[in-house]
Amino acid sequence: MRLLQAGAASRTGRAAAAAAVEFREVNGWRKALLVWPWLAAISSGLLCSGCFPPFNQAWLCWFALTPLIAAIWFSGENSRKRWLRDLLLGYVTGLVFFAEAFRWLGSLGTLFENFWLHGLPLLLSFYLGISFAFWSWFVGLIRPSVVAPKAFGASANDFHADKWSAMLARGRKPIVAAPSSPWQRSTNNLRLAFLLASAWVAHEWIRGWLFGGFGWNGLGVALHANWPIIQVAEFTGVTGLSFVIAFANVIAVTTPFRLFLEARTHRMRPHWDLNFTMLGIVGLLLFGWQTARNPSQTKSLRVAAVQANVPQDQKFDPQFTRKIFDQFARLSAIALRANPAPDLLLWPESSMPDPVRDENTESYRFVTDFSRSTKTDLLLGTLDVEDGHDYNAALLVSDAGQRMQIYRKLHLVPFGEYIPLRHSFPLFAAVAGKWVPGDFDAGKDYTLVRLTSGDVQIAPLICFEDTIGDLTRQFVLHGANLLANVTNDGWFLHSAGSEQHLANSVFRCVETRRPMVRAANTGVTCFVNEFGRVTQVLQDETGSTFTEGVLTGDVDIPIAHELTFYSRRGELFAQLCACVTLLAIVVRIALRQSRRGGSPEPPASRANTRAAGD
Repeated sequence: MRLLQAGAASRTGRAAAAAAVEFREVNGWRKALLVWPWLAAISSGLLCSGCFPPFNQAWLCWFALTPLIAAIWFSGENSRKRWLRDLLLGYVTGLVFFAEAFRWLGSLGTLFENFWLHGLPLLLSFYLGISFAFWSWFVGLIRPSVVAPKAFGASANDFHADKWSAMLARGRKPIVAAPSSPWQRSTNNLRLAFLLASAWVAHEWIRGWLFGGFGWNGLGVALHANWPIIQVAEFTGVTGLSFVIAFANVIAVTTPFRLFLEARTHRMRPHWDLNFTMLGIVGLLLFGWQTARNPSQTKSLRVAAVQANVPQDQKFDPQFTRKIFDQFARLSAIALRANPAPDLLLWPESSMPDPVRDENTESYRFVTDFSRSTKTDLLLGTLDVEDGHDYNAALLVSDAGQRMQIYRKLHLVPFGEYIPLRHSFPLFAAVAGKWVPGDFDAGKDYTLVRLTSGDVQIAPLICFEDTIGDLTRQFVLHGANLLANVTNDGWFLHSAGSEQHLANSVFRCVETRRPMVRAANTGVTCFVNEFGRVTQVLQDETGSTFTEGVLTGDVDIPIAHELTFYSRRGELFAQLCACVTLLAIVVRIALRQSRRGGSPEPPASRANTRAAGD
């Protein structure tokens, strides 16, 4: 009897120990399931930021969104407010991405010696992260029924994170019903990828114009150095590339999941969705190669761009005025000694400390004296004052200073060139006014400036205007055949801001099939051809673009004033994607409401929500 009691006690002890081990395993899985979605969201934010300067790891873009998509689809089954959880996951991704991608904005804190300005990247990311939250909510809204509870031998009531994790830990094989045709599965996945890619384009497009817009670093910009694939932008704009990348990310999630289920059920099937995606990317590459092999007829224009590299704290200090004049005179003399002499000389944004058109300023006298000494047309950035209004302007000076053509900047930078609603919020304006004491006024016209020699009409883009596709195409519609960007990226010191600026701007050349010449105070002074390739760039002996110097070369100007599809229609592709997204939201919510009301879901609707591997 004692032996029997001892044996029973031993068995009970072993069972208790086994139960304790299993409990710890289940508890560990439960904790992991709670944490991993948020780690995945952070990972997506970091991967997205790694695609852009200064990291320039563009290959990351093809799977940067996969951790976020997986976190939304494969977790949170027992969440009561799953829609809110999906929103927050996307917001975390956006917060991490924008805070890292725009870290260079913190350079303003160093420039102005103000601690709080170092927080600008985080402050901006709090706002911009909302766009990611919208997309992740949509990802959850059209979430496929990933794995039915019975696939793991569980009832519907047992499908909670802790019990599911326990079943996974014990290695139960899924009991999958007879699979549908591989073509039907692939079609469902392609439909899913199309909808999510459309929603991604919609959120980037809205971010580009809402509240003044800040469309920098759309996902397609990650491919700025891959000139063959970016040629599709002449039809869709840069958002077309964002569509391709987001589409590929969805397929990068659905394909491994299908492979997992097929491996466990020993039923391998063709993956037409993956094949279609790969063929599409290859097709875009071939299209780009073919396009570059058939350039349009061009004529050559000799251009010289001056980069003075004037420190930002000296630009408007009167004691440095003479130094700045001497610097531009010396560098311009080097440019004019070239053989042949340039047809166009570029000085950067706000190159002169005073309004050049004001005859009472030293800047006016310096520029007119310089213009009398050369036959070369001079395009420079300057302040302009008229009738009590201040403008950030570009000025083309020709005919020995007798002729001045002026363009006034149309798209002003919020909190850089003006304070929004300054008079409505006096307290806020008083704080921000320390760095932006007055507001610039926006120009009203898409004014082209015309060179004296040849049929060259220039779109004089100032500062960040060359990152706005719709604005640039308006100049082209007015007849521009050369894009010229005068900018001062010295505000951001030696940061990645100037390189990101260039990465965003090269797409204007592809979208409009117009070359671009850029003159920066410091940053990147370069020439870009109609295919978005940087043909020449000013660098010092170490390869740094933060230097003083002159860039001289020939730029090919298209002879025929042909308009691309994007130049004619603008952001039509993005607008269509927004319509598709809105329609999908309405249909999906209507289907959910009908199911809650007891109405059966139509078979076609069920097909739309099938799993990647059902």
